[in-house]
Amino acid sequence: MLGRKSLGRQFGWLWAAGAVSAYGSGLGFGALPLIAVLVLHAGPAEVSALSAVGPAVGALIAVPLGPWVEFRRKRPTMILMDLVRFAAMVSIPMAHFFGRLGFVQLLVVSAVVAAARIVFNAASGAYLKVLVRPDDLLVANARFESTRWSSVAVGPPLGGAAIGLFGPVVTVVADAVSHLLSALCITAIRGREGVPRGTGGSRGRTAAPFDGWRHIMGHPVLRPLYLNHLLVAGLIMATEPLLAVLLLRQLGFPPWQYGLAFAAPCLGGLIGSRLARRVVARFGRYRVFRAVGTLRVIWLIGLALVRPGTVGLITVMAIELAIIINMSLYGPVLATYRLELTPERLVARTLSAWSIGQQMSIAVLTALVGTLSGVIGPRAALTVVGLLALTTPLLLPRRDQDARKEPEPSRSRLG
Repeated sequence: MLGRKSLGRQFGWLWAAGAVSAYGSGLGFGALPLIAVLVLHAGPAEVSALSAVGPAVGALIAVPLGPWVEFRRKRPTMILMDLVRFAAMVSIPMAHFFGRLGFVQLLVVSAVVAAARIVFNAASGAYLKVLVRPDDLLVANARFESTRWSSVAVGPPLGGAAIGLFGPVVTVVADAVSHLLSALCITAIRGREGVPRGTGGSRGRTAAPFDGWRHIMGHPVLRPLYLNHLLVAGLIMATEPLLAVLLLRQLGFPPWQYGLAFAAPCLGGLIGSRLARRVVARFGRYRVFRAVGTLRVIWLIGLALVRPGTVGLITVMAIELAIIINMSLYGPVLATYRLELTPERLVARTLSAWSIGQQMSIAVLTALVGTLSGVIGPRAALTVVGLLALTTPLLLPRRDQDARKEPEPSRSRLG
């Protein structure tokens, strides 16, 4: 059983670090835009910039940091990124206390936190590959996946209640402290970590920032999986602002129902992640990629059909539940396969490239779909998104494309 298999105390501390950080970010979800609106009286253009431009700039900042992560010990890197996120987040309540908080600071914090998150996740993924046995990677990734979805289910509703009682600045403090606690958890991991080896290539460090993309785009299986992931992630996230306008403004859903419609289905992430190991064992990885990869997206078109009232609320929840169950089943299988197909000397850069591409795709598609919605309306834009999503399974790899290279053997660097 997935929940009963022990992966050791060291993995437990890494998992705890990810969990406390995820729940803290869940509590602080949406706090920066609310601070911009409620404290700084920002307009729609500024709030949109905070939600899109900040993460996009953070992704660009993270591009040259991939090699920096690759050639350094991963545990100190994760601790440093947690401390960077703590310092960035805690600067907001401090500036607010002294009456010096401004919109530019929120934008800078958004970019810094986004970049630090990409670097942390790259270091964490690379560290995970040497921390657990190859046969346990799927179990480990499934546990991270379940934690992520449970934090999304629990964090934002609690954060919304805290914002209502204490204001958005308090939830930022909780988010900041969670990164500090994450750093303490990583510090508790025992064992000596060796110094990573250099690439030994002839192209030098100037080409190193793009080696992750070279590895992905040069691999016959990773390339279609990557392109599919970029499009699916961007389209799914692009529906969020459209649904906010449709449900809250046009259909008259109260805010608590809107929050419930997206928080409750996230519990489906616990179902999908727990099924991942058994489904792969029974049907094989390629059937999961083809079948579950398709089931992630076929439901999106249904969001364009949502109507007012209880039936509409149930419709949104059912669609979101179906999407999330399949996403949470697909996610750890993809994460494990990606690690298996990537040599240790390229793991951090590959994971950085993957996250940067995802973040940029979400920013670009959200902006494009938002512009389209302003012209044709949110319901018609949701229809377009749903139709585009139906084409994404064409990018999934077929079995006859599996010309995979054998990854380098994983050697634990922990003494």
